[in-house]
Amino acid sequence: MNTSTHDAPRNGARWLTQALEAEGVQTLFGYPGGTIMPFYDALVDSSLKHILVRHEQGAALAANGYARASGKVGVCVATSGPGASNLVTGIADAMLDSVPMVCLTGQVGTPLLGTDAFQELDVFGMTMPIVKHSWLVRSVDELPHVVAEAFRLAREGRPGPVLIDLPKNVQLADASHLPDHVPAAVEPVPAPAAERLAEALAAIAQAEKPVIYGGGGIALADAVEDFRQFVEASGIPTVLTLRGLGALPANHPQYLGMLGMHGTRAANMAVQESDLLVVVGARFDDRATGKLAEFAPFARVIHLDADVYEISKLRGADIPVPGNVRDGLRALAGERAHCNAWRARCAANREKFTARYDAPGEQIYAPRLLKRLSEVAPPDTVIACDVGQHQMWVAQHCRFNDPRNHLTSGALGTMGFGLPAAMGAQFACPDRTVVLVSGDGSFMMNVQELVTIARCKLPIKIVLLDNSSLGMVRQWQELFHAERYSEIDLSDNPDFVALAQVFGIQARRIIHRNDVEDGLAELFDAPGPMLLHVAIDARANVWPLVPPNNANSTMLDSNPAHAKATQESSNAIPA
Repeated sequence: MNTSTHDAPRNGARWLTQALEAEGVQTLFGYPGGTIMPFYDALVDSSLKHILVRHEQGAALAANGYARASGKVGVCVATSGPGASNLVTGIADAMLDSVPMVCLTGQVGTPLLGTDAFQELDVFGMTMPIVKHSWLVRSVDELPHVVAEAFRLAREGRPGPVLIDLPKNVQLADASHLPDHVPAAVEPVPAPAAERLAEALAAIAQAEKPVIYGGGGIALADAVEDFRQFVEASGIPTVLTLRGLGALPANHPQYLGMLGMHGTRAANMAVQESDLLVVVGARFDDRATGKLAEFAPFARVIHLDADVYEISKLRGADIPVPGNVRDGLRALAGERAHCNAWRARCAANREKFTARYDAPGEQIYAPRLLKRLSEVAPPDTVIACDVGQHQMWVAQHCRFNDPRNHLTSGALGTMGFGLPAAMGAQFACPDRTVVLVSGDGSFMMNVQELVTIARCKLPIKIVLLDNSSLGMVRQWQELFHAERYSEIDLSDNPDFVALAQVFGIQARRIIHRNDVEDGLAELFDAPGPMLLHVAIDARANVWPLVPPNNANSTMLDSNPAHAKATQESSNAIPA
């Protein structure tokens, strides 16, 4: 019996698929179930490309990665109850890192709301703290307004996720009377006030030790080129946050590296000694500032940000510059700082404290491996990573030419982020190389998505750093908990090569440092997906490290001479 609804009157679900097409959506990620089934029925007759993940968290994180890599709105879909609740981590990750997403969830029919019906869950209330806005659609007539507002809000101002909860009867209701969907216009962020920009230019002209501190808001504002021109024009030494990496080329003479807990010595020393911080699209995150009360203690602050509520939220801005970041950077690019001696000093520190890659022994040294990976990968490669030691090694030792080429879970620190995010990035950028760098702990959290990679024939290159432990937790237990190791042993990991092969994915294991070049060559030469399993020293730590609740001038290091030099420099700063 043919039960096709192709010729049936347009219902809410079919109207919704057509609205998504009108919004420019091409790819969405999801998992079907009872209350979202009308939407899945409508997908059959649409042009939308739906990617079936194997866990709803994978759907949310894949949409997240898609949006990060492309700058477009990511879309994920789940059914009610556990389907919706499984999206929550990916939605929260998007909220905290300002990623535009529209999340569609099925819901029990409106007559059943509040009755504890099968798979009923208050996803509207549950997600309220982690979305820009959410809607529970109670009538098909609400759909045009709700969908237009959802995409507008996801894109507008500071981007973020929104959620539309769709009762089943709304999806099934007659929508033939509804007009075709028209996307809502996105209001541009206003330009900064001229008087604030004049104050900022005067402060730059007067500064003797200025530092530019750039963050993830640069990419969100599509202001990478404007930022680079401002750095060039001003001549000011520059540091970047984890989410800002790539806003300035790694080999730029004014670039001092990432600041913060695992930042470079040159970056942290410059910030701590500076007399002016020009903050662009950053939010003074605790992992960047260390002990906030002792962060950049002698610096006045100019703060450019599209989100007025971030300005002076944690560190008071002497010159607040809310508004369009691109406009602000263009206006400030006319003033060159008079800081030749300071610039030379910062450059000398960068050279003095540059990372070394000559670790002794036959084992694979993870920083050197990642440096080589970055060197041999195509220039426009997208690197996604998970959370832990490998995440910080990627930030420290890989080189990025654009912030959208570095996909990392910044504020939430979501283990399991990397594999689905890499999938999303590969769909967003089908003609580019996508690399996942993961750790053995994070990898197992969404390992089921290997079957999605195999099914979709995604040519993702996976570098799995395996130290048979929860490396970052082990490092903190070693340094701050008297080596009282608790629940960090992963020595019973599966055979990752065999595991990948079970999913139909090519795989190879390397153990010795002499295997690195051949291993990377095979990885990038593989025509499809491949996993490179890399055994590393379980005792390896990420250096340098600012201990918790310490100023960024207090940096631990495996090289005592570096730590001593930093402390001496800090002590020499005039009070």
